[in-house]
Amino acid sequence: MVSAPAVFRRRSLLLRVRPPARILCSSSRLPRMYPHPRPGSSAEPPEKRPRLEADPPVQIQDAPAAYQAAADSSASKKQRKQKKNKKIARHAPEPYSHDDILTREVIAVLGQDYADAAKAGNLDWDAPFEHSQELELTVSCLSPSTGESLSIATANDRRWVIVTPLSLPGERIRVRVYRHSQLHSHADLLEVIEPNPQWRDMSLVKCKYFGKCAGCQYQMLSYEKQLELKRQTVVEAYRNYSSQSANVRLHDRCLTIAHPSEIPPHLVPSIQPTVGSPLQYGYRTKLTPHFQRPPFFFQKAQKRGDAPAVQAKPDWLKIGFHQVGTRQVMDIEECPIATPVINKGLAPVRDNVIKNIAKYKNGATLLLRDSLRPGSSADVEPDSTVSIAAEDGDHICVTDQKATVRERVGDTLFEYTAGTFFQNNNSALVPLTGCVRDAIFSSTPLDEGCGVAGDRPSHLVDAYCGSGLFSIMLAPHFERVAGIELSTESIRAAQRNAELNNLSPTKVSFMAGDAAHIFNAVQDFPRDRTVLVIDPPRKGTDEVFIEQMVAFGARTVVYVSCNVHTQARDVGLILRKSEEEAAAAGGGRKYILESLRGLDLFPQTAHVEAIAVLRLM
Repeated sequence: MVSAPAVFRRRSLLLRVRPPARILCSSSRLPRMYPHPRPGSSAEPPEKRPRLEADPPVQIQDAPAAYQAAADSSASKKQRKQKKNKKIARHAPEPYSHDDILTREVIAVLGQDYADAAKAGNLDWDAPFEHSQELELTVSCLSPSTGESLSIATANDRRWVIVTPLSLPGERIRVRVYRHSQLHSHADLLEVIEPNPQWRDMSLVKCKYFGKCAGCQYQMLSYEKQLELKRQTVVEAYRNYSSQSANVRLHDRCLTIAHPSEIPPHLVPSIQPTVGSPLQYGYRTKLTPHFQRPPFFFQKAQKRGDAPAVQAKPDWLKIGFHQVGTRQVMDIEECPIATPVINKGLAPVRDNVIKNIAKYKNGATLLLRDSLRPGSSADVEPDSTVSIAAEDGDHICVTDQKATVRERVGDTLFEYTAGTFFQNNNSALVPLTGCVRDAIFSSTPLDEGCGVAGDRPSHLVDAYCGSGLFSIMLAPHFERVAGIELSTESIRAAQRNAELNNLSPTKVSFMAGDAAHIFNAVQDFPRDRTVLVIDPPRKGTDEVFIEQMVAFGARTVVYVSCNVHTQARDVGLILRKSEEEAAAAGGGRKYILESLRGLDLFPQTAHVEAIAVLRLM
């Protein structure tokens, strides 16, 4: 049997599978780190096989002209198809997608004028480096969206950005290029030649897979440094909407380029410090490890009926998460950022896959969710049907997508279906909801401009309410609460959660539907005493919702987001629509951006939540 590296095509990108390097660091020159070579790399060639005795040469007669013409036509069609595919692959990425945000950051490093000149000369996709070429670089800064490093490499009087994981500003690194994109290339980290001792502390790392698993980026940084970087992520996302184009470095982070003005700089308040998570490890209440389909030789053997019985885990079966920079799955037997009960449940879940791997024709994603034990609270009836992978005190590990999960946030109990959305860091939910509460009820000089000084908010509208986290946690502070969510399953959970916490339907109500429809149901809410909470998915909200939101005119809007880039876009649109409506009314009230801050729900990663507060004045 001949083995070859797997090749995956996803969204017209060719990703070659390879195990990444293990990153080891010390204060002295670091040991070399070589990932397994990619196809076509300059690594050691395999030992040559003995040459077989050659057979007599075979004389091949030229094919008839008609056949040659057909072959030429086929080759021509193939070349046109390849060119077409190449052209498709070079289309601009979807706005605010991962690739789009990274490209903006790359342009910030190179400079807008240089990027424009490269595009005008059709050089923005023409990488000056070969695949598998090794380079020595000095890291310029970190990408705020990914936590990867950005370094400028020069070749033939051209500047090009190299994106590399697990390296820090000021470090001298050796890398191997493996994929090209617009104005930048991605590379494996082979060696940290000169580390940054002010930032890097490998004694902080608690995971044996760090440097290989793509899950975490910041374990080698102090938590204070992580929070500082996440604050800068919020700063840079909103700088995209500055009316001034700039290529600025702040705290060794690259500030992204400006686009046509949505939020003039003087309207963006100073970004407050990032709120930290009470737990930095052992916090994650949900894991979704996965595995890929069995290899073809195994599936063919199954069809023939002669597949060997699986007694132990085959070498080809990997159950875990993606390797750094690839779509290839690596084995993960424990995850230090997951809660204790999930780590206990991971072993039996893996064993079950190994025992039943012959039944799988495709890969699968597994689910492990931390839940309170059924019946552990007096107000919850025991449930004998829950599938439990592990137990740890009052906590169990649930693996069934349709099972009921129970969590306490402070003194408030929540239930939801395991396969639906709920925030994955229980320890940070009290700080999160507390930040939203404090933002709503903070007394500021802006209240005087609202003309309602002293009038306490009394009504809450919760768009994208999910299972009712904000509605129910904030309900004691309001006379009436209304929530809306597209998922009917989540609405049933929200209604159940209101019952569990003794909230009457006349005080707290939920409806299923598009978020924009919520305003039709709350026309009787007094605008000057109403608060709107928005917590949309990563793609953000849309213009229809924003137009209806502005027309409704809630006194306070709190926008919570898991994607600060789409939040910045939406806030810019809210401010513009509000100003247009005020101008059309001959000088009416308009929204202003009062405060911005990040909140860390995922320590050891580059991810940050963002909370924006807008007031009508």
